[in-house]
Amino acid sequence: MKLALLVPGPFGTISGGYGYDRRLVEGFRAAGHAVEVVELAGRHPLPDDAAEASAQAALAGIGADTRIIIDGLGLPAFAPLADELVQRRAVGLIHHPTAIEPGVLEADRARLKELESLLFPRMARLVATSRLTADRLPQEFPVDAAKIGVVEPGTDPAPRSKGSGGPGCAILAVGVLVPRKGHDVLLRALAKLTDLDWTLTIAGGPRDPVHAQSLQALAEELSIANRVTFAGEVQQAELEQLYAGADLFALATHWEGYGMAAAEALARGLPVAITAGGAIADVVPRQAGVIAPPGDVTSLSRAMRRPIFDTALRAEMAEAAWKAGQALPRWPDRADAFLAEMDTTS
Repeated sequence: MKLALLVPGPFGTISGGYGYDRRLVEGFRAAGHAVEVVELAGRHPLPDDAAEASAQAALAGIGADTRIIIDGLGLPAFAPLADELVQRRAVGLIHHPTAIEPGVLEADRARLKELESLLFPRMARLVATSRLTADRLPQEFPVDAAKIGVVEPGTDPAPRSKGSGGPGCAILAVGVLVPRKGHDVLLRALAKLTDLDWTLTIAGGPRDPVHAQSLQALAEELSIANRVTFAGEVQQAELEQLYAGADLFALATHWEGYGMAAAEALARGLPVAITAGGAIADVVPRQAGVIAPPGDVTSLSRAMRRPIFDTALRAEMAEAAWKAGQALPRWPDRADAFLAEMDTTS
């Protein structure tokens, strides 16, 4: 089969969504399919002229015998080409709709909602990365639930995290520096726990530079900057070391289409402290950590207190995390699952 994945460039961007896309491509190729990755230029998800021109050029350059998959981050740029998408029976890969991204200006949100409402029903199939996202799509957009499938991300077998060895609790947060990830909520929650011995490492690139600067300023304002390390965008080898040396994984996200970083933590037997933003709460069993409402600094702070100081409790949570992590989907069968979803459009 010939396949083309159309996604905003650069394709090597480090994030959960891009990681999912890369692993799909690897799986397609391992199964013997010819896969072309087309990087879309311009601004996304709210497209500018360059993005729309890139989308038009991408479609024009793909042969009629090639199945087209468009990452949802780049899909709004194809609005002027909606009729052609119908003819090409294009498939949309939806990590989460861009119109529900927290922190987006209301005017931009309304425009994205308009574009996605136009495009989602025109796709031959929408494949979401979580059941929660799949269930939400027909509620928010004029799309038939029968046209929506789910292929959750996979995990790789990984060694169990050994932890920092103490003293104190080494906390790891993984997520790009954008408002949706709630790193500011996590910082404020931990600032209430300065009587405990903890450090925090945040691994994630400054996708929103202004927000990234505000996070560093917030750490200074809260007088916890000496406990917090902003590691930036890290490569996989360094990320593995961070997981291996952590005692607790934390993410105060407002919304996750799945929660790949939390799944990776479970796969390594790390207890977790999260907020129930989107599908991430479905990934993490309660025995494996603590869960607070999104945006609730006080609840998160109270929930994190015991796992930080109570090493016995952390060990119990780690056992539950390891057990849950071994039951998660693995990457090798994700490409086949995705193709099976696409085959329903034939």
